[in-house]
Amino acid sequence: MSNIYLVDDHTLMRDGLRSLLEAAGHRVVGESADPTQALAQLRELGPVVVLLDLHLVQRSGFELLTELQRRAPEVRSIVLTMSAQPRHVAEALKLGAAGYVLKGSPASLLLQAVDLVSKGQRFLGPEVAELAVQGFTAPGDDALDTLSVRERQIVLMVVQGQSSSEIGRALHLSPKTVDSYRSRIMAKLAAPDVPALVRFAIRNGLIDAGNA
Repeated sequence: MSNIYLVDDHTLMRDGLRSLLEAAGHRVVGESADPTQALAQLRELGPVVVLLDLHLVQRSGFELLTELQRRAPEVRSIVLTMSAQPRHVAEALKLGAAGYVLKGSPASLLLQAVDLVSKGQRFLGPEVAELAVQGFTAPGDDALDTLSVRERQIVLMVVQGQSSSEIGRALHLSPKTVDSYRSRIMAKLAAPDVPALVRFAIRNGLIDAGNA
């Protein structure tokens, strides 16, 4: 059975997941509502699988996926979320998610995902597999393809209202470097201000309109 780390900003959800996973013989080695704290604990706790939501209060789950690829590539990730947007499924898979499960799915489906992903396999339920196909084949905004993974990460943090200093601390960059990224991003997207970046992020499914 597997060592698992939980990232979700709802305590009740984490409690339910812990009970389900431990009843199935898995070991929950840690949990957090904060992706930054989670990243700091991963090396010490050594989980095989991270279960994470995409919509978190502190930072986006997409940012966490990006950081997992860079800082803990040996950890396998499963997205557990309410989001059934094809673009979100495709983006999560591009950023290294090994599984994608919709909240509200049967518990047996999540346990199957954990078992397969912990063995090095991928898991997409039938519904999610169809969403992934739609996400990868749907026509998109060409401007999105011009952004690097780091630039997309910074776009998300900017539209969430974080300052250059806050972004720099989270990404281990100087505020001056973050400002340079912001200027380059705005030039690429022909976005004159932050509201324009927000509209771009919503249009491309990087954030939900309700979270903007």
